Amino acid sequence: MEGRRRDPLESALRMRVSAASMAVIAMVLAHLLLPLAQSRDARLIDGAIEFGGAIVVLLVLLLGGPQSIRALRERREDAERAHAERKQINHLFRMTEMLQSANGYADANAVLGATIDSLLAGFGGALYVFNNSRDRLELSGSWHWPEDDTLRPMLPPSQCWALKRGKPHVNSDARGTLRCDHHLGTATVLELPMTAHGEIQGMLKIATTLPDAATQLERIQPLATAIADAMSLAVSNIALREKLRTQALRDPLTGLYNRRYMEDALSRFASLTERSGTHLSVLMIDLDHFKKLNDEFGHAVGDSVLRETAAQIMGALRTSDVACRYGGEELLVILPECGLSEAVAKAEILRERIEALSATHDARISASFGVAAMPESTRTIADLLNLADAALYQAKEAGRNRVVAAPGRETPPLSIAAE
Repeated sequence: MEGRRRDPLESALRMRVSAASMAVIAMVLAHLLLPLAQSRDARLIDGAIEFGGAIVVLLVLLLGGPQSIRALRERREDAERAHAERKQINHLFRMTEMLQSANGYADANAVLGATIDSLLAGFGGALYVFNNSRDRLELSGSWHWPEDDTLRPMLPPSQCWALKRGKPHVNSDARGTLRCDHHLGTATVLELPMTAHGEIQGMLKIATTLPDAATQLERIQPLATAIADAMSLAVSNIALREKLRTQALRDPLTGLYNRRYMEDALSRFASLTERSGTHLSVLMIDLDHFKKLNDEFGHAVGDSVLRETAAQIMGALRTSDVACRYGGEELLVILPECGLSEAVAKAEILRERIEALSATHDARISASFGVAAMPESTRTIADLLNLADAALYQAKEAGRNRVVAAPGRETPPLSIAAE
């Protein structure tokens, strides 16, 4: 306030000083040139006039020069700011254009990392996106994050004020500030919820350890918000494509892969097995008396049993294994690089996990298993499923709730019954 009041007074004082200086100069020039003007020597008069004009021009430059230089400096600074803003806008347009071509989170993260390097140099960045069930956010990528600060791999939305309020939030160590439960580091972090189509898609975090961190984050917040808005649309589009891809490949009830994906995966693994000479096993699974379960307890209970059975199977498999819904209550598990004996042991583990569901639903729940493997049972992919299906039929004929392995090319079938 005090500085703004002083500016008009200083300007008026300068104008008065300039006017007084000009008046004094005019009086001095008149005193010097008046005797010359009374002279009849034309050359002397012309020289005096030129001399006086030069002095006047020089004095005008001396008095008006600082103001002109100041005005030029201000115009140059305004032009530089306008140029920087145009550069930022052009970069954001390019970023948005690149994000439209992103095939997944890896592409989007590469674009975001390059943008942070260019527009937010000196700051750290991190991107969190929702998982498929939308019950937590997962770290998708980070760039130049402070080394002495910690980024959690997962964040519950209930622990984040930015997500709960749907507004930007700053986490810092300053006294009297409201911090999120997930904030553990010493850096000051600006958290920006990313919203698209009326729904929060994720969160962008910008961090700094500068002494004036709050001021610096306030300065770059508009630019960071523009970056978050552009990323939110990209994340929304990627999530939608992932959802559509998942729906095309997975069974909607159990979440397991569908039969179409199973056929492609089995063919791919079989070709790899034939070339490399490794093992490949399949487990054919059928829930026992499933029709009776539906008739007695209803289809809602039957659907619940199928979902929980799928969850038990997925919980016991490796990342490389593939579980599919073969049809109805029949399931299929593909075990790459797994021999026949190991597959039988895995099947027994799954049989016990499925049988344990009986206590949850107060009904008898069990499953029968048929196991076949390459090259122990056959050397061709065409016979692998047929042998596993035949072993499954033998398990049902032998009393259900058991594992039967297909016979080797020179050995009889192996049966493991429940105790």
